[in-house]
Amino acid sequence: MAKSDAAPVKDPATKGKIKLIIVIVVAMLLAIGLSVGATWYFMHSAQSKPAAADETAVVGKQPAIFEPMAPAFVANYNVNGRQRYMQVSITLQGRNQADLDALKVHMPVIRNNLVMLFSGQDFATLATPVGQEMLRQKATASVQEVAQKELGKVVIEQLLFTNFVLQ
Repeated sequence: MAKSDAAPVKDPATKGKIKLIIVIVVAMLLAIGLSVGATWYFMHSAQSKPAAADETAVVGKQPAIFEPMAPAFVANYNVNGRQRYMQVSITLQGRNQADLDALKVHMPVIRNNLVMLFSGQDFATLATPVGQEMLRQKATASVQEVAQKELGKVVIEQLLFTNFVLQ
């Protein structure tokens, strides 16, 4: 009878440990499953949100239209008794072709303002990238000023130098 009392004591202890291991394994599988499911859900919803934002951005902003100004501008400089030249080709960037066409009517005024701006610059300053960028920004502001005055709105986003030669 002593032997039969000892055997039932071992069985409940091993059964309790096995149940504990099974509960831990099931809990871990459940946690892993929830983690994978949540990751998939958030990744899937994150991919769909930027696509909707991109669609509205495409609708809201028209593609850039580039309008070259021909012929190129040439300015003369007298530096230390020597004759120097600057030649610059310009392209205007806008978003609306109708506005660019309306601005073409005022091209003589724009060209005059740009020639006066270019000829009034210091040649040594134009030889540096910073000087060229400052000139580009001044030229952009000059064209935008004419557009604002004549058309009532800014038509040109920026003015680009497509060719810039100093000699």
